[in-house]
Amino acid sequence: MADQLANQLEAASLNESSQADGNWRSGLKVPAKDGRVQTEDVTATKGLEFEDFYLKRELLMGIFESGFEKPSPIQEEAIPVALTGRDVLARAKNGTGKTAAFIIPTLERVNPKNSKIQALILVPTRELALQTSQVCKTLGKHLGVNVMVTTGGTGLKDDIIRLNEAVHILIGTPGRILDLASRGVADLSTAQTFVMDEADKLLSPEFTSTIDQLLSFHPPDRQVMLFSATFPVIVKEFKDKHMKDPHEINLMDELTLRGITQYYAFVEEKQKVHCLNTLFSRLQINQSIIFCNSTTRVELLAKKVTELGYSCFYSHARMLQHNRNRVFHDFRAGHCRNLVCSDLLTRGIDIQAVNVVINFDFPKNAETYLHRIGRSGRFGHLGLAINLINWEDRFNLYRIEQELGTEIKPIPQHIDKGLYVYDTPENIPRPITSAPQLQQQPQERRQHHQQGYRGGRGGNYQGQQGQRRGPPRNQYPSHGGQGGQGGYQQQQAQYNQQAFGAPPQQQQQQQGSYPQGGFAQPNAFPTPQSFPQPQGQQPSR
Repeated sequence: MADQLANQLEAASLNESSQADGNWRSGLKVPAKDGRVQTEDVTATKGLEFEDFYLKRELLMGIFESGFEKPSPIQEEAIPVALTGRDVLARAKNGTGKTAAFIIPTLERVNPKNSKIQALILVPTRELALQTSQVCKTLGKHLGVNVMVTTGGTGLKDDIIRLNEAVHILIGTPGRILDLASRGVADLSTAQTFVMDEADKLLSPEFTSTIDQLLSFHPPDRQVMLFSATFPVIVKEFKDKHMKDPHEINLMDELTLRGITQYYAFVEEKQKVHCLNTLFSRLQINQSIIFCNSTTRVELLAKKVTELGYSCFYSHARMLQHNRNRVFHDFRAGHCRNLVCSDLLTRGIDIQAVNVVINFDFPKNAETYLHRIGRSGRFGHLGLAINLINWEDRFNLYRIEQELGTEIKPIPQHIDKGLYVYDTPENIPRPITSAPQLQQQPQERRQHHQQGYRGGRGGNYQGQQGQRRGPPRNQYPSHGGQGGQGGYQQQQAQYNQQAFGAPPQQQQQQQGSYPQGGFAQPNAFPTPQSFPQPQGQQPSR
């Protein structure tokens, strides 16, 4: 009787266990399904599921709770090969899921019981390091894997203290990680996985020697994975030197994302702010990123945008690191609608709510242009890229069109909202902390700046009503502060004055504080009835 009862209990237990195994997805906290239309950049798959990769259940739980439903084409191609430990050389468009394509196999191969560093992920910028580490922590939250991010501009002492504890995956910029490895603090001798995201940038001359030194700290049988949207000749040299029979993936049948509509507006330098104001009043912007070609022009434009009455943050490489981090975090969390920045944020930054990118200054090369416009239309969704072109940019425009095999059309009088606006409010991607201003409607000027208003001066600045500060330090007239460049500096100062007006009287600021521009009442800036056109000849097409 006892044996029979024991057998019945065991059978019941096995039955419950099998039912639990079959229904484990029912208890997951899955976010609301994204109902937006997606392009073939992410939908042209082989029909595989994440379960087909035989991943750990804890990893699958993190994947589905992060909102992933099915693998994208780059994930279908890269994950199975990476799981075998083979070297991977992958090229795919911006915003098609490259980050998850290397993080998922990296997490799968990590042994949480081993307290040593088992994987190193290198990225070119500090903001991208923070974003990648957050993705890694989110996907691996059920695995018990410790992820550490380290970049320059932060305290070395804190990194040393953290490395005394168990770290399984180390993410960061090359310079800081080489510093830690050279000091013997970061032990990479057991790191079997070496990943480079935005590999074309990491293999540029400024990083090449650092990468070579970092590889010397890894075991000879390490796995090397390179991911990028563009692969220059230098990548082939690295492959021949450091990779063993890599599996090459190339999903770049065309360079630009299919969901991004590209326009140009031909304007004189002095009309650019006027044209930008027109765009703000006419477009239904969820969030926008506005690119300038220099840090000086970033600050000048951000000040102009706030004077027009629109909420605005800015970010560039000369800002203190904790200020840059705060701007990036707050913009991604939805605290502001517009971000003015340099090429600091052109690579890898994934902010789903951005549906419009504006090149206030047209880039000089096709690679930069490709990465800039890739900040909208993420993961197969719709986006809009608008380029403000002056007479001197006309040859760059034609050359970039030829190199990328794309067409940048003249901006029409009215832009079809179906090209970049989501059909229902439920389909608008929301950050974790959303803000009221992220409603899809033409932007309205702020008529009154209340105390504590979050606005544009370098990020999360708490405005004080009635207080004003001067422009950023070293704002005029120099472009880079380098001696012997008087003619170049004079030319840049002339461009800045044409675009933004005469420089105001400078006021001294405290070292290390945000460069504040104040919160002036919006000037009576008339909204033009049509996009401004310069006098004179149009650029040849």
